[in-house]
Amino acid sequence: MFVHLQNRALLRVTGSDAETFLQGQLSNDINKLNELSVQLNAYCQHQGKILALFWVIKNEDSFFLSFPSDLLEAIKPRLQMFVIMSDVIIEDITKEYIQVGSIGETHQKALAINDKLSLIIADKQDINKYDMQPIDHWDKACIDSSLPEIFSVTSEKLVPQMLNLDINEFGVNFSKGCYPGQEVVARLHYLGSAKRRLFAFKLDSDANIGDALYCASSKSAKARGARYKSSGMVVFKLKYNSNFYCLATLDVEIKDEKITLNNKHGPLLNKINNE
Repeated sequence: MFVHLQNRALLRVTGSDAETFLQGQLSNDINKLNELSVQLNAYCQHQGKILALFWVIKNEDSFFLSFPSDLLEAIKPRLQMFVIMSDVIIEDITKEYIQVGSIGETHQKALAINDKLSLIIADKQDINKYDMQPIDHWDKACIDSSLPEIFSVTSEKLVPQMLNLDINEFGVNFSKGCYPGQEVVARLHYLGSAKRRLFAFKLDSDANIGDALYCASSKSAKARGARYKSSGMVVFKLKYNSNFYCLATLDVEIKDEKITLNNKHGPLLNKINNE
């Protein structure tokens, strides 16, 4: 199944210092990236909070960065700000190519994201070569794979561990060199297990990205009462075949408790994985 990912921006990073530049800005090990797969990278600010999640692709002597288009106006100038005197050129090529999500398909141009999902960067004139299906199919596959996203509403609110990017070093490499926020991310890693993780849920009704998760039995709810601090956040949501789904962060200590959206009277969230 192929899906046209129209809601994603695409930057091209070129120049003799492109690889070194990205290695110093992103959370994963760019030196290990090959031309057959997509590498997930967190782009963090200095407090370790994620500004954007990039799907990074190596394309001959250049690199492509794919991410939600609502972050483009904020992310491109921020990256540019750190180029300084390096031989690096950052271009917005969103309108030059199409991004095609592939679900369970074999295609010569497909770059693996995980064992089910792949990305194809194709010329615009080739769009009719793909039998495109509604994007809901892709979004549901992302939820089934617990593949997170960062949008403008969640930018600078989450550290990589909250999105499970540290598990098997899927999106964070702990032996590479420095990058913005690296000290905070590494400290959290070496202090022990993360207190908040990413889970998939099925809901009774729709949610919004950025909505809070509420647990009436949590320690913070009992202590704070009306001044309750949320136990997590919705980071991705979908209505699919009349059902509602989301990916959300949640405090690990209450993962088996009753969780509702925003307050104790909100829609019930039912965890749909076995973590």
